[in-house]
Amino acid sequence: MQVDKNLVSHLAHLSRLNVSAEKMNKLVADMQDLVGFVEQLNSLDTSGTEPLMHMGDAFNVLRKDEVNGSISREAALKNAPDSDGTFFKVPKVIRK
Repeated sequence: MQVDKNLVSHLAHLSRLNVSAEKMNKLVADMQDLVGFVEQLNSLDTSGTEPLMHMGDAFNVLRKDEVNGSISREAALKNAPDSDGTFFKVPKVIRK
């Protein structure tokens, strides 16, 4: 794949980026290097290699989701600084 100024300009337009003329040549060269690297990776024989789920040896250490009951309204409002018995009362922060 050949990267040229037209392709970079088109990608910049789609990405809503403003690329200055003095940085265009550097960006074209950098993108050509990236495409060359990907082509180099594509030429490697990866048959027999299992895909990785994670880069390290770590595994999912998160807890399992368990359904638990919730607290009652009275318990939730017990330590509230101000409530109307049903909802928390907070200072108004939006003004018109």
